[in-house]
Amino acid sequence: MSRPVSRVLTLLELLQSGGVRTVAELADRLGVGERTVRRYVDHLVDLDVPVESVRGRYGGYRLAPGHRMPPLMLTDDEALAVLLGLVAGRRTGITAAAGTAGETAAAKVRRVLPERLRDRLDAVLDSLTFTTAPTGSAAPDAAVLLPVADAVRHHRPLAIRYTGGSGAGSGSGSGSGGSRSGRSGSGERTVYPYGLVAHAGRWYVTGRDLSVGADRTFRLDRIHGARVLPGTFEPPPGPGPAERVLTALATAPYRHEVTVRVRGTAEEIRARLPRSVAVVAAADDGGGEGGGWCRVEIRAERLDWLPGLLASLDRPFVVERPDELRGLVADLAGRLMDAARGAAPPRD
Repeated sequence: MSRPVSRVLTLLELLQSGGVRTVAELADRLGVGERTVRRYVDHLVDLDVPVESVRGRYGGYRLAPGHRMPPLMLTDDEALAVLLGLVAGRRTGITAAAGTAGETAAAKVRRVLPERLRDRLDAVLDSLTFTTAPTGSAAPDAAVLLPVADAVRHHRPLAIRYTGGSGAGSGSGSGSGGSRSGRSGSGERTVYPYGLVAHAGRWYVTGRDLSVGADRTFRLDRIHGARVLPGTFEPPPGPGPAERVLTALATAPYRHEVTVRVRGTAEEIRARLPRSVAVVAAADDGGGEGGGWCRVEIRAERLDWLPGLLASLDRPFVVERPDELRGLVADLAGRLMDAARGAAPPRD
């Protein structure tokens, strides 16, 4: 059972959420009797928290309008959640905090915590290790993220200045965020933003690029200016923002366009191939002996990693293109056969 001080803090949080809270509602949320609720309210009043009593059928308690609470009042669990969230966010790249913003935010949280709680949280953070290496993230600037989010939420057009991976100003914003293709020149473009997506340590916005009349995906760390424009638009039906971004990443223009037919259902194959890696669809030839086939399309700069990936599917497959991949698959098959026979590798 939680201590009374924790319940008093919970009562304060409920009142901070706004509106009038009835005594019965507060008692139910706190798991105490109505008399105890009144006692907790007296505790808050003793701490100079202006709790007002509202009479009548729908009466109860509320905070005085316009009152500003102290900057931070956290329970042990809340403080731990905040600090661990900042640490994990920096490790995974999900925290949109450029430079040292995440570290300074954590320092400010620690500074206002009671010494007893601060020491206990430091023990957790000092003893914590991760099994994965830090993600090389590219956090967007708040000056970009905030207007983009506002435009997405209110379905407003967005003016952006974008630089593709090649360094060309106002790059084409292709499925890879403009990293493989671009058009020369600079200036603003207008986008109807459908949604924000965080993926693999990067932030993306997907939407309609009015300058080319097509859907595009843009990396936020390559946007150097964003302005919300007047007017509104209606987001189109169809895939959600996450699916749009993953499909864009999987179909980005790379050096090699690979097509492979794999026996199995789309669900079975997608369990092994993430949407950000491959596009999977049922093949036109349908079923046939031994079950159906799917066509898998992959874009890649190099082919050397694909034979192992295809072998890991543990399903029959046929390489349709490119011819070079067939040779790499045959080479891997030969090495696997030598290993199975126990043949010694050739000496240098």
